[in-house]
Amino acid sequence: MAVNTTIHQLGEGGFRKNSADDVDRKNLSAQEVVGSEDESIWLPTSRDMQDMKRLGKKQEFKRNFGFLATLGFVSIFQATWEYVLVSLSAGLANGGFAGLFWTFIGTVICYAAIVASLAEMASMAPTSGGQYHWVSEFAPPTWQKTLSYASGWMSTLGWLANVTSTAFILATQISAIVEVRQPDFDFTNWQYTLIMIAFIVITIGFNTWGANTLPAIQIGSLIGHTIGFVVTIVPLWVLCPRNSAQDVFLNVVNLGGWSNTGTACLVSQVSVLYCNLGSDSIVHIAEETEDASLVVPRSMWWAYVGNIFTGIIMLITMLFCMGPLDAASNSDSPYLLLFNNTGSPALSIVLNVILLLLIYAGNITGLAALSREVWAFARDRGLPFSDWIGHMNRRWDIPFKSIYLVSIIMGLLCLIQLGSTLAFNIIVSLGLLGLLSTYMISIGCVLLRRIKGQELPHARWSLGKLGLPINAFAFFYSGFALVFCCFPVSLPVTVSSANWGPLIWVAVIGLSFLVYQIHGKTHYTPPVDFVEGRKAPGVAMQST
Repeated sequence: MAVNTTIHQLGEGGFRKNSADDVDRKNLSAQEVVGSEDESIWLPTSRDMQDMKRLGKKQEFKRNFGFLATLGFVSIFQATWEYVLVSLSAGLANGGFAGLFWTFIGTVICYAAIVASLAEMASMAPTSGGQYHWVSEFAPPTWQKTLSYASGWMSTLGWLANVTSTAFILATQISAIVEVRQPDFDFTNWQYTLIMIAFIVITIGFNTWGANTLPAIQIGSLIGHTIGFVVTIVPLWVLCPRNSAQDVFLNVVNLGGWSNTGTACLVSQVSVLYCNLGSDSIVHIAEETEDASLVVPRSMWWAYVGNIFTGIIMLITMLFCMGPLDAASNSDSPYLLLFNNTGSPALSIVLNVILLLLIYAGNITGLAALSREVWAFARDRGLPFSDWIGHMNRRWDIPFKSIYLVSIIMGLLCLIQLGSTLAFNIIVSLGLLGLLSTYMISIGCVLLRRIKGQELPHARWSLGKLGLPINAFAFFYSGFALVFCCFPVSLPVTVSSANWGPLIWVAVIGLSFLVYQIHGKTHYTPPVDFVEGRKAPGVAMQST
């Protein structure tokens, strides 16, 4: 490959950029260069080319994400301190202040094993497919096609529910901002729905025509994520009256009707998991990341560590400053009580707006990750109409149709809110079930290979000798967490308070196997069929 390796220019965001004059186009194949119509060309590193060759994939994206952009990508989607404020308070009834605090500490320590396991797999196989690819490559041959197909469907379901739930949270934040000035104003379901759809439409623009700015947006989001944390936390400590340390750290209560506080706290871990979900988001843009087999796992791990650090500090701040437990546990927006506790309506609005902007930045990231996951699954013919879904716009090197499709589906899910808030909540509750199940299956496949002493691909970010115990713990904790994701929030259970998510989750799994029998069995091409050393002779590099 005739590339001038002595001169490299730095593009936006500090990524390596090669001008058109540095490339001998005649000696470059389609999989080696993307964006050839542009005045400048983003090139994969030699390591990226080796990884793509081993995985049997042609390079179709521009690799314009460096470490800071990927760190920002996963940090702002995970957004732990932000979600501690807007969603973790749902666990207050099960454990109170102290129960929620210690449950948070225990859960994030356990969940770290899942993040580490996913990061290592991302280093072994840095591909946009993520979990379903790993299942295909690492599962026993007789089960890999069926399991990877089911994992692809569950991952798609989980991401759809997750990103749609973010749109709902944004709508509730708009409601909270209005409530500061007009406490008696109630948003109707159709107003919530219109606001959610409006956010989705705006997000489409950032992910299509504004896609080239995504790396810069992620770096800006990382800066905003950090500065916003400081700007939010300082006035809360300065202005809010405080609860006692005994209430925050020692008084564990059970307001959820459970027979004991231990069960109550285990139920509240579901809220904690939701606040920390999303480490695998960066995996789905691995084919757009420079030096992906090292940068992606590093970003996953350090974003998790950074988010946990700020999340714990924000949680302590919230528990000390939000006021009495009874008022907080009975409020629809406990974080609004927290901000209003500063005594300044203007400051409350400012803090709400900061939170809104940061969570919306995560929504941009979420649509990017979701569309790439769906695009990759279509590349493997895992979905009906895969040729259309997997189409790559060669002018922009972005899967426009995948972005439009998932956005339309999210819009349709938002319409459910018009008829029934309960039905909509059931749909969005599937996010955690869908993603945790794919984590469990993919980690379980690697664990089985380690137990059997079978060879695994080289990982530049490796767990080493700790791989077996970490994978084992991550596998069993995933299963443990899945069980409590099926519990209702409180007892006694009514039709409106029942957790219907597991029923829909099982129905989707059944649907995926039905579609597999009708479509997948003959059309789905599992990723392992293209992996070097596993593919049949004469199989070419895969592309859309």
